[in-house]
Amino acid sequence: MAHLLKLENLEIAYGKIQVVWGISLAIEPGSVACLIGPNGAGKTTTLNAIIGALPVKGGRIMLEDRDVTRERPHRRVRRRLALIPEGRQLWQRMTVEENLLLGAFPATLRKQASASLERVYGMFPRLKERRHQAAGTLSGGEQQMCAVGRGLMADPVLLMLDEPSLGLAPRIVDEIFELIRKIAGQGVTILLAAQNANYALAVSKYAYVMESGRIALEGPSEILRADDHVRQAYLGA
Repeated sequence: MAHLLKLENLEIAYGKIQVVWGISLAIEPGSVACLIGPNGAGKTTTLNAIIGALPVKGGRIMLEDRDVTRERPHRRVRRRLALIPEGRQLWQRMTVEENLLLGAFPATLRKQASASLERVYGMFPRLKERRHQAAGTLSGGEQQMCAVGRGLMADPVLLMLDEPSLGLAPRIVDEIFELIRKIAGQGVTILLAAQNANYALAVSKYAYVMESGRIALEGPSEILRADDHVRQAYLGA
């Protein structure tokens, strides 16, 4: 298996309005790839299509050499695809632990939920301290940790993160991206969508620049960091 995830000429539309135009990308198992670009470029739309929350107009989504383009979202979750959405989208009145356990909702994951919970608590000690606290009472950084932990409860083959640093203080952003490095170090394949190109390029191996619903540039993250267009448009150089 050459690629864990492969998008082939993917086209996505909201009704008659097309927003993603024939994009292709591929992610190797155990690697971190990022999708950077301005707000409205189509990054969130792409992640939602991969998880199955949006239908595609054309092209294919291949996961572990299987065509999952027409599969329902719950079947993709059973294939251990996990999306940590923009804005975290926790159940605010439920406890931290209840939110985490919902990440192991598929029947195939419930038997190992206790072990997965302990693994998440080992990675996020603050969540263990607050496990009986309502998720809505957590700080922004703690809520993001809870959302990431919920994704890890699914024992994902691919973990997708949509704007994990959105609305967080710079110190907390440092902490969140350090956690992403730690998760990647455990062999989890990650696709990260972010406007914060500095952090995304620093943590990833390969990068795609998305502009106006198309892939404008792609290449090793280290090389794109030195690209004049990327430096001027996204790195503040």
